[in-house]
Amino acid sequence: MAIYQTGGYRVKPSAVEKVKEAIKVFVRHVQENEPGTKMYLTWQQKSDPTRFLHLFIFEDAKAQARHGLSEAVKRFESVYSPELVGGDVVFTDYDMIAGKPTAEQWTSLPKRT
Repeated sequence: MAIYQTGGYRVKPSAVEKVKEAIKVFVRHVQENEPGTKMYLTWQQKSDPTRFLHLFIFEDAKAQARHGLSEAVKRFESVYSPELVGGDVVFTDYDMIAGKPTAEQWTSLPKRT
């Protein structure tokens, strides 16, 4: 069963560019190495560029666990964690009600080799 989740946080203004670069490296790793991560997007808030929101769709709980335990996550956390302002990352789980593509289309995307 697919898992829909967000992770939001705020960083120090002086760390914005460093965190953005780390995000690009990290998401490239996810694209190339995590077929069970069906979607991974990172958005930066326009009205407050220190705020970031990550949107995830994992194929299932195993894919989510593999992602969370990866060395890439640990490396990414080592960059943004010291820069957090206002608390830790807030992860929120969701149920998909409707979308384009549909939930079935997201989770049936071909696996990359």
